[in-house]
Amino acid sequence: MAKTDWAEAVKPLLKAYKNKQHPLEYKNTYQLLVMVILSAQDSDRNINSIAPKLFEAFPDMAALAKATPDTLMPYVNKVRNFGNKIKWLTELAQRIKQDKDIPLTMEELTALPGIGRKSANVIRRETKQKPEGVIVDLHVVRVAPRIGIAIGTDPKKIEKQIMESVPQKDWDLGMCISFLGREICRPTNPKHELCLMKDNCTYYSDLKKGKKN
Repeated sequence: MAKTDWAEAVKPLLKAYKNKQHPLEYKNTYQLLVMVILSAQDSDRNINSIAPKLFEAFPDMAALAKATPDTLMPYVNKVRNFGNKIKWLTELAQRIKQDKDIPLTMEELTALPGIGRKSANVIRRETKQKPEGVIVDLHVVRVAPRIGIAIGTDPKKIEKQIMESVPQKDWDLGMCISFLGREICRPTNPKHELCLMKDNCTYYSDLKKGKKN
């Protein structure tokens, strides 16, 4: 079997989703940073639902820097793992203090509490920075191995494999795969007939051959 030219194979996916805004409904970099931290292991829908009241109470980094765990709690207590996230947000806000001082380099972002590579990649993507990595969220962990562009379940290893498979200018592919996973390549009953990757998908190929049900 010929080795897949992924740079060519993913072009339809990039055309459909490249530069499409992340599902988090933020209005500025401050809101993006806070919402990305809150969304870890939670749904974007849930974070979007609690965000308006949260940002009415804490409209900017300066306001958040004055927050305490007790004053922040009522606004985020419906978020998964809210205890740790409150700790991260208060510590981060006291460190940054002003919206204008929010860092955007990979190194500075990942040095902040509650922000790993995935979160940093999301923030950098949404603020139009040159990609230093590939977004690998739970959707990508599921879908990338299905397609065949990566193997395993380790986000860091999947990110590395995707980065090695396509040129840097196409590293928005991670978010594109995430959109595909949200809309079409669902955990159960994926919509194969609508999938832009079905001609280059290991899962679909095996399905047609009767290897999967």
